[in-house]
Amino acid sequence: MEKNEKKESLEEMLAVLEKTVNQMETEELSLEDSFALYHKGMDLLKKCSSTIDQVEKKMLVLDEEGETHEFEM
Repeated sequence: MEKNEKKESLEEMLAVLEKTVNQMETEELSLEDSFALYHKGMDLLKKCSSTIDQVEKKMLVLDEEGETHEFEM
């Protein structure tokens, strides 16, 4: 990634993913275009999942005594 390139936020990636899905649902696309959009969507989905995983690992829970511990799902 270039220094000038900023990291997309989760919200931005989800918006692009939603736009990609809408394109696949509403436009008449060639097989090649559909496949390209599918790959773009899968890449975005992986990035979103990775970002969510990173956030979950950083989450801490404050217990009744005011102590923090890792969030467990």
